[in-house]
Amino acid sequence: MNLIQRPRRLRRSLALRSLVSETKLSTADLIAPLFLKEGTNSFEPILSMPGHGRMSLDLLLKEIKTLDELGVQCVSLFPALEDRLKDPRAKEALNPDGLYQRSIRAIKEKFPDILVMTDVALDPYSSDGHDGLVDPKTGTILNDETLEILAAMAVVQAQAGSDILGPSDMMDGRVGAIRSALDQAGFHDRTIMSYTAKYASSFYGPFREALASAPKSGDKKTYQMDFANAREALKEARLDLEEGADILMVKPGLSYLDIIYRLKEAFDVPIAAYQVSGEYAMVKAASERGWIDGEKVMIETLMSFKRAGADLILTYFAKEMALIIQES
Repeated sequence: MNLIQRPRRLRRSLALRSLVSETKLSTADLIAPLFLKEGTNSFEPILSMPGHGRMSLDLLLKEIKTLDELGVQCVSLFPALEDRLKDPRAKEALNPDGLYQRSIRAIKEKFPDILVMTDVALDPYSSDGHDGLVDPKTGTILNDETLEILAAMAVVQAQAGSDILGPSDMMDGRVGAIRSALDQAGFHDRTIMSYTAKYASSFYGPFREALASAPKSGDKKTYQMDFANAREALKEARLDLEEGADILMVKPGLSYLDIIYRLKEAFDVPIAAYQVSGEYAMVKAASERGWIDGEKVMIETLMSFKRAGADLILTYFAKEMALIIQES
């Protein structure tokens, strides 16, 4: 056949495919979520997330050293607290000497060039398990009353050394409240990576097991987004940017590639994707059963985020992917 255009010419070999590849993935794109706990030399495996566990600070520092050597320059911290430290107003979140703040300081002291991202939401500290304050009479999530606590949390975390504040609560107006509080405290240089389009998803199960942070009653559908909605994500993004967000995040990732694409097309700011615990667990479970090639599926999913427009990826595969990138 007399074909002028033959797309297969550019697929003839690995070297040629690599040369013309439209999408690249590097360790600089990856953020590693890590789980904290009290204790010494203590690692509690998370059964639904093989390879991950709740780590005491000494082991956490060793893990960060490994990540640093692999080229992963940002970690996102999540604290697993004992129930005795939880209460309806999440007071432990504001404790400058609590597990979270002590750990941030220790990381920045040992690894000053590592970026530390912190989570701004009440659920790890709340006895109710919600991201906001709960009205004890009605069970309603109190939006405006929660903002004051979130803003104070952000300042305490910044004082401890947090580089990137990650409001994950989905309260209305929280980015503006946090930006104002940070600026008033002199932290004009601290980045806000807003969980802009955080959907009420069923993919969060293993994460809630990891932190024992599931709601004690009700669900999170009155503040997290309806997974049927796409245009609403653009509205949330506009509001977050007007309030002072620097980076916009979509969570979860794989089922929301269209949202990543829409945000990337609409806004000239970095876009992040969070490949959440349920997505990680599915790949691991299917791989363990021999149903898929786990490593190849991992690479394919991570590349899909980049292809959709994500500049940054929070993923539990960060260490595994970094090892592959380093070896190649």
